[in-house]
Amino acid sequence: MKIALLGYGRMGKAIEEIAKSRGHEISFAIGSSNIEETQKISKENTDVAIDFSVPDTAFELNILMQEKGIPTISGTTGWLENKTQVEEICKQNGGAFLYASNFSLGVNIFFEINKQLAKLMSNYPSYDIKTKEIHHIHKLDKPSGTAITLAEQIMEEQSKYQQWSLNEKETEKLWIDVERTGEVPGTHIINYENEIDQIEIKHRAINRQGFALGAVIASEWIKDKKGIFQMKDVLFD
Repeated sequence: MKIALLGYGRMGKAIEEIAKSRGHEISFAIGSSNIEETQKISKENTDVAIDFSVPDTAFELNILMQEKGIPTISGTTGWLENKTQVEEICKQNGGAFLYASNFSLGVNIFFEINKQLAKLMSNYPSYDIKTKEIHHIHKLDKPSGTAITLAEQIMEEQSKYQQWSLNEKETEKLWIDVERTGEVPGTHIINYENEIDQIEIKHRAINRQGFALGAVIASEWIKDKKGIFQMKDVLFD
């Protein structure tokens, strides 16, 4: 399979390594210095595009891939207010598009645990809930897309929270505590606490390999499909 990498930073290079180890070819490796080469990407030279670019360019890149009819995997966060436009163009063109806030198998299992725990805890409103995410100092968006997904899952089950906030003092909202430090690949914590006890679940990424492997697996899965997909379609179908 020929894969175009949209974004050639740490994640792009990790994806390249895993893709090649699984027998795939990198047709393009697009970074900030050669972004004009996206115009050369076509169905003749590329089977799938994987987007781990930056928020400022992700929307345009994903639109372009859908206009070209190239199945696209996107893991860039911080641009999601425009994601529905990409999905509409995908539907109009009969294409394929998969967005995930996190491609790690472990995180997607964590999502399922989070949903079940939130449902169980919905009967016990005495518990205050907070989420925390820790990432490396280079991460541009706050909070992480994974943290937003976790918060949204909780709010679906917890009627006392309608919105999330980065401000601890907005007690009527679900607090997402954000920390940027060192080179941490990603840690996410969900905490339920009242005056009696505390319940906590946690996912800690040890390195970026899990994210990269998940993205490559998703690209293998979507190659000949049409439609709008999620990572759970890949992992739990």
